Amino acid sequence: MSFKVQGWCPGALRPMASGDGLVVRVRPRGGRITPEQAAGIATAARAHGNGLIDLSGRANVQLRGVSAETHSALIADLTALGLIDADIAAETRRNVIVTPFADAQTDTLAADLVAALADAPELPGKFGFALDTGPVPLMADTPADIRLERASDGRLILRAAGMDLGAPVAPEAAVQAAVDLARWFVDQGGVVNGRGRMASLIERGARPEGATLAPAPALAPPGPGLVAQGALVAFEFGQMQAETFWALGRLGPLRITPWRMVLIEGLRAMPELPGLITDAADPLLRVYACTGAPGCLQAEGPTRDLARALAPRVPKGRILHVSGCAKGCGWPARADLTLVATARGYDLVTDGTAADTPARVTLDPTEIPDLPEFS
Repeated sequence: MSFKVQGWCPGALRPMASGDGLVVRVRPRGGRITPEQAAGIATAARAHGNGLIDLSGRANVQLRGVSAETHSALIADLTALGLIDADIAAETRRNVIVTPFADAQTDTLAADLVAALADAPELPGKFGFALDTGPVPLMADTPADIRLERASDGRLILRAAGMDLGAPVAPEAAVQAAVDLARWFVDQGGVVNGRGRMASLIERGARPEGATLAPAPALAPPGPGLVAQGALVAFEFGQMQAETFWALGRLGPLRITPWRMVLIEGLRAMPELPGLITDAADPLLRVYACTGAPGCLQAEGPTRDLARALAPRVPKGRILHVSGCAKGCGWPARADLTLVATARGYDLVTDGTAADTPARVTLDPTEIPDLPEFS
């Protein structure tokens, strides 16, 4: 494999270089963005970057095309909006995904967990937490190392990634239990050379105590449309122009989801704005594609034009992932069909990830639509 594993995710204070400049990842607190913050982010994205805004799979907002010269001014603008941490260490620790359908209890848990992480042991850069404690669990496919969920009887459950069962916890003890589980991960040797994930430690045979309950069965995330909390809107490959983000913020407070969608709180009718996907049957929602070449320095070929062309051929209920390299950032999970760009063409993986052994290799983009897998 020719790609480089960074071992950390971009942040705002520690951006990551890409083919179109620096990628600056903003981590909204509790997954919430106020109208004022949305306007400020959009203005900053246009003033200090190329105006493109991505939604990440970790429910964060990424500004693209930032340069070394404009980065400090961008950070100053985002700091004034209350979106920047005190330092890189604090930013890295605040790796918490909150269900966009959070209730008051979940919002409290999220705020308390962020505060408690200040005293947590040093964790790998990609180590993260998920609070899937809304009315129903929806984030089973959202990667996280330590998860707060609900058991079938309604109780809170703390679960380590890689385990089917978790430990029941009282709401007032849940945050400390999550931090203790992170400390257990470190004490058990989960960190090797600064890297490590909980599921890998569990695979090696380590088991935390008290895991007796299974979480409630998770539902599939909703598609675009009206929900009790407002309107869910999606975007092609999770990317939009700064002006679109600004317009969304004018409609109401925003909640960022890990599904390439934004929830606009309080709306009772779907918005009509350019660039939005509001139909849950849109075939573009069945395809995932990273930035690809030339926007990503590690990509072996372009991705999104091919994904866009193939989207109508993807059957309902199936997923196509087009990846610029075998790293598979655009969709780390298994997909029904995965096309991986290489120096020789595209390899096709069936029912796997971008890193798995391909069933077909060195495909020319023009022959892919005629393959039986797309018929």
